[in-house]
Amino acid sequence: MSTPQQSNQSSIDRSASTIENSAVIDQPNQVRESEALDAQAVTQWLQSQNIDVQGTPEVTQFSGGASNWTYCLHYDNTDLILRRPPAGTKAKSAHDMVREFNIQQALKDDYPYVPNMIALCTDDSVIGCDFYVMERLVGIIPRANLPKQLTLDSSQVRNLCTNVLDALIELHQVDYQQNPALSAIGKGEGYCQRQVMGWEKRYKKAKTPNVPSFYLVRQWLKRNLPKDSRTCVIHNDWRFDNVVLDPENPTSVIGVLDWEMATLGDPLMDLGSALAYWVQKDDNFIMRQSRRQPTHLDGMMTREQVVDYYLTKMGMTTDNWAFYEVFGLFRLAGIAQQIYYRYYNKQTDNPAFKNFWIITHALHARALKLIAQQEAGRAVDSGKLPKPVHSIAKRLVKH
Repeated sequence: MSTPQQSNQSSIDRSASTIENSAVIDQPNQVRESEALDAQAVTQWLQSQNIDVQGTPEVTQFSGGASNWTYCLHYDNTDLILRRPPAGTKAKSAHDMVREFNIQQALKDDYPYVPNMIALCTDDSVIGCDFYVMERLVGIIPRANLPKQLTLDSSQVRNLCTNVLDALIELHQVDYQQNPALSAIGKGEGYCQRQVMGWEKRYKKAKTPNVPSFYLVRQWLKRNLPKDSRTCVIHNDWRFDNVVLDPENPTSVIGVLDWEMATLGDPLMDLGSALAYWVQKDDNFIMRQSRRQPTHLDGMMTREQVVDYYLTKMGMTTDNWAFYEVFGLFRLAGIAQQIYYRYYNKQTDNPAFKNFWIITHALHARALKLIAQQEAGRAVDSGKLPKPVHSIAKRLVKH
């Protein structure tokens, strides 16, 4: 099966020299041996779908992702990106290439940052799984550290920060109700509850002996469930390293990648999940070591400033923000564990996943601290604490 996009050739023809000449443009690396791709089979399939690819492709792999495998196919006349699920045990609803392709196809007319889709394959005889092919967005991906050749002052960093947040806000303002294909991707009211229950099941299934149970966190989330604030299209994996920046104007967003978890849901859940990745320069050593986006730079907003900025721009308020932030940490722990579970059970040998269990511990500690602060704040507000404890709680809330 394939669904080639109309006039896809005009979107995929691009100059190899443009891609290779800039030192700041994100480049793929050598393919990991255990994740090799049958380029000949892919090429034959593309040609059978009337996609004009010429020559034998050089195949490389983007190493930034920890979930789906992403390859660059460098043909004589074009560069294409191929996305496929990882090998090994995975959640039943995860890594759905058909859904990821269709969401981007449906969203393209309403959201300019989505890459052009080229073709979708559901024939397992080609490479053993579903996959899709899309255009390559040539640009800068702001990973843990910006490219050495890219120097931004604090005002430029702040501009980058606001532009990335504005792209998220723009997504949350898409009128999905006027798009039947987008309206069909959600499950209706009760998103917050479904997410808490769903991630509880996923975490318990992916738990290994060397990580915490998150029991107190899970119980607290269930006791503090809010009603959905509103419903909109959410990305569900919003990070700096999922955006593409313009090489000529490196604070400007030209693309958003990795739509596998996009759905209709509560926008504050999307923001809370995004802030789980938001490591500040004053965070602890483990969090700083696990940082995968440049949110530590001078000029970046703090997590508190991000929330204030977002709520103001969206015209929203909330008196239960701690729920969304704690949920984001728990969800990220679940994602990390699903990945680490594959490494722990020798379903992947990617060394990048070796210490994910340590990250899970750090996320657990941060979630417990937020819960303690929230509960201390409530106790202070109620005036029920003895004076010494009241004073300690105030300090907890402040710090």
